[in-house]
Amino acid sequence: MFLNVQELQLRKLPIAEVFHPGAIDFFDAQLRQISDLEVTGAAELREATMEIRVRGSLSVRMEADCDRCLEAAVFPIAVDFDLIYRPLPTALAEEVILTREESEIAFYRGLGLELADLVREQVLLALPMQRICRPDCRGICPVCGQNRNLVSCHCRTGWQDDRWAALRDL
Repeated sequence: MFLNVQELQLRKLPIAEVFHPGAIDFFDAQLRQISDLEVTGAAELREATMEIRVRGSLSVRMEADCDRCLEAAVFPIAVDFDLIYRPLPTALAEEVILTREESEIAFYRGLGLELADLVREQVLLALPMQRICRPDCRGICPVCGQNRNLVSCHCRTGWQDDRWAALRDL
């Protein structure tokens, strides 16, 4: 769905979109959408400033490889958003100091913005920084490579300083 400025000048646009798995490219091969991504809300134009305000919510279930054990980890995401997009200025000033409110504003170019781009950004921001399958994930053994959640290996993982090995033999 394209949020067109000309159409927004006429009326407020309701948003009720469903993106099936694979419809949005998240630019991450390890990140997979496993349920429909449902977006509801509305978009409106502030005529005086030509700002597009998009308010709504989204819900989806994403899957990624666990950062510790490499097994599949599922992340349910439910996000409410209230975003403001300004038209990209044609000539940028040399140096501008932004206020806190201005730092939360994004820009659009041309006749409007694509809803899929907005949704992709919100999903990526909602994902945790460390993607783990569960809080007590034990990860992979650095010696034998087995998943410690499934197998209790007895590998010795302590570090040894081999520079003194010759002296131990004396």
